[in-house]
Amino acid sequence: MPSVRLPDGSVRDYAATMRLSEIAADLRLPDKGKKAPVAAVVGGKAAGLDATLPETAAGEAVDIEFVRVGDPRALPVMRHSAAHVMARAVMRLFPGVELAFGPTVGAGFYYDMRASRPITDEDLPAIEAEMKRIIEADEPFERVEVPRSKAVEIVRDLAQPLKAEHIETGLADHPTLSFYRQGEFVDLCRGPHVPSPGCIGAFKLTNIAGAYWKGDADNAQLQRLYGTAWFSQADLDAHLAAIEEARKRDHRVLGKQLDLFTTSPLVGSGLVLWMPKGATVRATLESFVRDELAARGYEPVYTPHIGKVDLYKISGHYPYYSDSQFKPIAMSDDEQYLLKPMNCPHHTMIYKARPRSYKELPLRLAEFGTVYRYEQSGELGGMTRVRGFTQDDAHIFCMPEQVEQEVEGCIDFTLKVLESLAFDNFRVRLGFRDPASDKYVGPPERWDEAEAAIERVAKRMNLPGCEPEPGEAAFYGPKIDFVVHDSLGREWQLGTVQLDYNLPSAERFALEYIGADNGRHTPVMIHRAPLGSMERFVGVLIAHYAGAFP
Repeated sequence: MPSVRLPDGSVRDYAATMRLSEIAADLRLPDKGKKAPVAAVVGGKAAGLDATLPETAAGEAVDIEFVRVGDPRALPVMRHSAAHVMARAVMRLFPGVELAFGPTVGAGFYYDMRASRPITDEDLPAIEAEMKRIIEADEPFERVEVPRSKAVEIVRDLAQPLKAEHIETGLADHPTLSFYRQGEFVDLCRGPHVPSPGCIGAFKLTNIAGAYWKGDADNAQLQRLYGTAWFSQADLDAHLAAIEEARKRDHRVLGKQLDLFTTSPLVGSGLVLWMPKGATVRATLESFVRDELAARGYEPVYTPHIGKVDLYKISGHYPYYSDSQFKPIAMSDDEQYLLKPMNCPHHTMIYKARPRSYKELPLRLAEFGTVYRYEQSGELGGMTRVRGFTQDDAHIFCMPEQVEQEVEGCIDFTLKVLESLAFDNFRVRLGFRDPASDKYVGPPERWDEAEAAIERVAKRMNLPGCEPEPGEAAFYGPKIDFVVHDSLGREWQLGTVQLDYNLPSAERFALEYIGADNGRHTPVMIHRAPLGSMERFVGVLIAHYAGAFP
C-alpha cells in the first residue's frame, strides 16, 4: 500500500489504485473555485489529478503536493492541455488534419500536424477564436486506458496514420496506452492534463514553422504550430513584451545590421562566416583568453580538423554520438575518417606521444579547436546552434591528488571571463550520471569519486546553484556547467568544466605517467572551456548587449 507524505510532514496510506483527485477529496480540498487543485507534484514531477499513486517500498513515502491556478509548477500541465485545445480547434477548422506530437516547450507548447492545405499566419486568429469557444465550454479532459491492440484500432478509426505508426513502432513494448477525450476530440496521449480547459487563463498562438515526423528529414514534412499560455492576462502580456524585446535583440538581425557575420546556403546550413567586424570581436575575446592561458600555465597546441574513426571509437564519441556526427569519409584504402566532433581524443594523443613523468604534471594543453556536429536543420539558429564551431578548449592531465586544485583553477578562470564581460547573473549546474542509464562508461566507483570531487570544490567556492542534476553528465564524466542568464532572462549554457577518470583509463587510451615511486600510474583528465563555443558566446553577447559591446 503506497504511503504519501504531505507538505505538513504527515504520512498517510492509500490504496495503489487511488487517483490523486480521490486523495484531494479525502483531504477535503475544494473541487471548484480558485483554491481547487488543478495538478499535483508527485515525487518532484508534475502530474494530473487523474494519475494513480506510484508504488513505494516498505517504510518509504512519496511526497505529494497539490497545486492551484497561479502556481508556476502547474504551468507545464496547463500548457499541455492548451496544446490539445489548439489541436481540437484546428481539426474543427481543417477537416482531415493528421496529428503528430504536441508537447510543452519552454514557456509554451506546440503541435506538429499535417493539414489538407498549409496553415498560414492569417489562419491563427480563427484558430484562437475557436480555442476560446472550447475553453468557454469547459468540457473535462477524460483519461481512457486501453490495450495496445485496441489503441491501434482507435487511431485508425480516427484517420490518424502518424499515431498508428507511432503505436506500432515507438510504443511497441507498451501493453497499455492512454487517450484523452474532450468532447468530440480524442487523442493518444500520456498526459498530464488539468481537469478542464477553463484553467487556461490567457493564451496566444505565436508562429508556424516546418518540422519533420519524428525529427527525421527523410520522413513526412509537417507544420509546427507554436503557442504560449499563462494563468493571467498580465503574465501573458509581460511574456509577449519580453518576446518583442528579444526580437529587437535577435543576434541574427543585429549581426546582419552590424556586419558581424553571415551565412550562405552555398557554404552550408549552420556554418558561420565571420565578417571583418565580427572577426575583430572574436579576435579580441581570443586575445583575452590567450593572455589568461599563458598566465595560468597552459601550453598551446594545434590538431587537425579530421581524424580516423578508430580514434573516436576508442574515446567512445563514436558510436555514442553517431546521430549528431557527420558521416564518415571513406578513403581509397578503406580507412574511414570523421570530421572532428571533439578535441579531447586528439589531445590525448599529444599526451601519449612520449613517456610522461609526474614532474610534468599537471600538463595543461589549450587549443582554439574547431569541431563539427550534424545538428538537425530544424534545430539550427544563427550562431547559437551551428554545425561547425570553435571551442576555447583545453585539457589538463594531472595526478589524482591534484584534481581538486586544478578544478578550482578552471572554475576561477571561467568566473574571470564572466566577470570581465559583466555576466553576473548565472547559476552552476552539476551534471551527474543517471544510474539507470547505460550511456555512461566506466565503473560506478570512478563516477562516485569524480562526482564527490567536483561537488566539494563547487560548494567550497560558494558557487550559485550547485544542485546535482542526474542525467546531465557527459558520457565519460561529471561536469560543472555555467548557465548564464542574459539581459532578457533567457538561460544559456556557456562555460563548462568536466572531470574525467575514464578516457585516460586502460579501457580507453591507456594514458600513463611515471610516479615518484617509479611505478606506472593513470592520470586524471579535466576538460574545460570558459567561453564554450566562440559562435554561441558571441551570439549571446550580441543579444545581451543589443550590439553595444562592453
